[in-house]
Amino acid sequence: MDYRAALDWLYSTQMFGIKLGLENARRLVAALDAFPEGKCVIHVAGTNGKGSVCAMAESIARTAGFRTGLFTSPHLVRYNERIQISGQEASDDEIAEGLSRLCELTSAWDPHPTFFELTTALGLWLFKKHDCEVIVLETGMGGRLDATNVVTPSVSVLTKIDLDHCRWLGDTLEKIAGEKAGIIKPGIPAVTFPQSTGVLDVFQKTTTLLTIAPAPHAAGPVGLPGEHQKWNAALAILALEKAGLAIPAAAISKGLRDVSWPGRFQEICPGMFLDGAHNPAAAATLVETWKTDGPAARPTLLIGMLSDKDILATLTALAPLAAAWIAVTPRSSRSLPADELATEIKKVSVAPVSVAESTAPSLLHGPRPLLVCGSLFLVGEVLAWFQNQPALRPSAQ
Repeated sequence: MDYRAALDWLYSTQMFGIKLGLENARRLVAALDAFPEGKCVIHVAGTNGKGSVCAMAESIARTAGFRTGLFTSPHLVRYNERIQISGQEASDDEIAEGLSRLCELTSAWDPHPTFFELTTALGLWLFKKHDCEVIVLETGMGGRLDATNVVTPSVSVLTKIDLDHCRWLGDTLEKIAGEKAGIIKPGIPAVTFPQSTGVLDVFQKTTTLLTIAPAPHAAGPVGLPGEHQKWNAALAILALEKAGLAIPAAAISKGLRDVSWPGRFQEICPGMFLDGAHNPAAAATLVETWKTDGPAARPTLLIGMLSDKDILATLTALAPLAAAWIAVTPRSSRSLPADELATEIKKVSVAPVSVAESTAPSLLHGPRPLLVCGSLFLVGEVLAWFQNQPALRPSAQ
């Protein structure tokens, strides 16, 4: 199969839905002989901040001279974003080669592997093919039964625990923490930062090898805005240390300064910001980040959300920030229609609310400052739109 045909096949496997469990993932990785034996593996789970911590850890390790593999999800614009080798997205040809092998391998499997199981196996296969020395894996959802949990890591990393994916992971912080703590392995160090007492109790009952980062990183600038990113930076540094990597201070400083993670308080052009905050805790963090790192004026929020999120609580958290709202429908089968979202906004905010049929007019002619938020699907849609608009590229640099 060529690249397009391979992706078409992969996306057709979404019909198998989400299946939490490790049997198929183990079978896939074993069939590809892709277990990362003898390599440094940093495995990251949590509700918010996973991607940022992964990006920071990879950036530092790569700056220190290691050949790195980075596995994250979801992608924003191109599928290849999910699998990066030494800072470069996996090539179309390699994606096609790996997916073709997986298609042939699994044609008669019952149950058939899911989209995420296949993607996990593909990532590990490519990391082994490139002989990556440091592999940073972000869980997709949860941890205990997440497909990435087939590896034995050098360190398990637990980021901020909050309420999200409650249908799958539980309706309390402690239940969710229990699922996330499932990535911890016997005899393997684990790291986190200060959490609620209940969450830390769960982690500490799971392992005696837990280290808690004592303070946010303060030894130099971090390339991602927001005070919370300084805590994420401290966690990334601690993870590398506990994984047994000797990283020079200069590499830590440069890696954190140069780290890039699109769609996280990203100013894509003057006065226009993108942030993928899509649950109440992330929304509250976004409000605080705007206060410390954003313009003085309150923004208009261009917002779209998925119907399976905690809509009202997320909007309540964002409401103090909004000068006005523009509701849109992200391109996803799970999206909440814009008119229904507008109705929910009016329950928590007195700021003006309008409904837009598409995002483009608001991006071109909307008020400034403008903050795009509520869904990574919407953020990805906006990034893709900008990348196809040559006239806007100079102002987006």
